[in-house]
Amino acid sequence: MANELANLLEQARSGDTTSLGILLDRHRPFLKTLAQIEIGRRLQGKVDASDVVQEACLLAHRGITGFRGEAEEQFARWLQTILAGTLANTLRRYLGAQCRDVRLEQQVADGLDRSAVSLSGLLIDPHSSPSHHVARGEQSRLAIEALSRLPDDYQQVLILRHVDGLTFPQISQQMERSVDSVEKLWLRGLSRLRREFVGAPE
Repeated sequence: MANELANLLEQARSGDTTSLGILLDRHRPFLKTLAQIEIGRRLQGKVDASDVVQEACLLAHRGITGFRGEAEEQFARWLQTILAGTLANTLRRYLGAQCRDVRLEQQVADGLDRSAVSLSGLLIDPHSSPSHHVARGEQSRLAIEALSRLPDDYQQVLILRHVDGLTFPQISQQMERSVDSVEKLWLRGLSRLRREFVGAPE
């Protein structure tokens, strides 16, 4: 897998758009889920996350020759940085004067990191060995990818609960479901997320 990635990255940096397309397609669910979280928090879903991700991927196409990393986690981090910039520009377009802070891009980047860490915290043993903590960035990415494979209602309840920090009564109002229904949905979603997660190294 590592050799395949290195070959794809080398070919992509040399101008092979097919190789770059393969790499971007692998990471598109990860990017889309992060974008959905940020859009839901700041724009209440007024923007399509797929459009934001597409714009970020176009920027990645233009900037791939400047990418110097070799590991998948480095590539994912590079894409996440591009996504943060794209989201910041989107916020400026839609919110205008409310988003003129020059630190906006860093604020968005920090928000994306917190979202990933919040979700990976559900899946990673806090008492794991130091070697596990070294790979925490990769595990955060894999946690987001696992979330992206869940049905929409599972994604929504897990994000509202663990990223936005809402109570079950608050979630029930937002999702227009009973508290009991939301609690059961959350349990099923959490169980499914744990089955999907494949990130913890042995």
